Amino acid sequence: MREKLLWTIGCSLLLSLAVRAQTSTPSPPAKPADASPHKVQFVTVEPGVKLEVLDWGGTGRPLVFLAGLGFDAHGFDTIAPKLVPKYHVYAISRRGFGASSAPQPRNGNYSANRLGDDVLAVIDALKLQRPVLAGHSIAGEELSSIGTRHPEKVAALIYLDAGYPYACYDPIHGDIILDSLDLKKKLDLFVSAAVPEMNEFFSDLQTTLPRFENDVTETRKKLALSPPRPPHAGTPPPIYVAINAGEQKYTGIHAPVLAFFAVPHDLSQVFPNDPVARKAAADYDLRTTGAQADAFAKCAPGARIVRLPNANHWIFDSDEAEVLREMNAFLANLP
Repeated sequence: MREKLLWTIGCSLLLSLAVRAQTSTPSPPAKPADASPHKVQFVTVEPGVKLEVLDWGGTGRPLVFLAGLGFDAHGFDTIAPKLVPKYHVYAISRRGFGASSAPQPRNGNYSANRLGDDVLAVIDALKLQRPVLAGHSIAGEELSSIGTRHPEKVAALIYLDAGYPYACYDPIHGDIILDSLDLKKKLDLFVSAAVPEMNEFFSDLQTTLPRFENDVTETRKKLALSPPRPPHAGTPPPIYVAINAGEQKYTGIHAPVLAFFAVPHDLSQVFPNDPVARKAAADYDLRTTGAQADAFAKCAPGARIVRLPNANHWIFDSDEAEVLREMNAFLANLP
C-alpha cells in the first residue's frame, strides 16, 4: 500500500498531473478524527443528486472550499475554523465523493462545467452573495469553469495548488489528457463521416498532431523520472475516469484570483533513499510547474501568484501559515 501511495504521489507531482487518469489522488497528511465544529446539510443540485455541505459558521464574507480529486469537504476540517473569525466558511463535497450522491457516470454528468454548475447550484440554494471560492487540486477546473462562464457569481477565486492544465490550458506546452480528448473528438468525426469540410479538417489535424506528439515525448520524459509503478496498482474507478474525460480547455479567467503553486513540490517521501533521483525530479518539477504558473498568470491577468518552494501538494497543510497570511491579505483588499 505504501509503495502504491508513493508511486501515485510521484506521478501526480512529477507528471504535473498528466497521468491523473491512471491513478487515484494520493492521500493527504493524516488528520485526527473529525472534531471540527461544523454543521452538515445536503443541497439538491439536480433531481436525484444532493451534495454534502459543511458549514463552520462565521458572519463575514462567504468563503467556500472545494476538495481535490478523491477527497471531500472534510479535507478542510483543520484550516476552516481558523478562517471563521473573519468569514462565513463552507466546504462542498463534489458529486461522487464523501456523503454526496454518486450517480453513475453518463452523458457528461461529471464534466468540468457540470461540476461547476453543481457549485453554482449550492451558492444559489444557500443564497450566498458573491462568495469567494477556494479549490484544491482538480477543483481548479470548477473554479475556472465558473470564472470563465459566470464570474459575476463570485467575488474571487483561490487556487490551492490547483492551477494546472485542467484549470488553465497552455497551448505552448500542451497537456496529454486535454490534447488526447481534443484529438479523439476530431478522429471520431472523421470515422463517423461527419467532417463538414475535409480540407479544413486535415489542416486542423496537421496542427493538432505535432502538439500531441510533443505531449507523448514530454510524458515519456516525465515517466523516466517517476518511481517504478508498484505491481497490482489497479485501475481508477469509473467516476475518476469520467472526471478526467470531462476536462475542458480554459484559457481565460475573469475574476480576481489568488493562486498558490508548490514550486518545486516536496518529493522527500517519493524518493526517500535516492537523493540523485529526487534532485533530477525536483529540477524537472521546478521547470514544468514554474512554466505552468507563468501560463496561469496569462489565463488570469492581474492574478496574485504565490510560489512556495518545497511545499506539499496539500499546500494548505504543509504551508498553512503562509497560505492563511496570503489569503487574509488578498481577501481584505477585495471590494
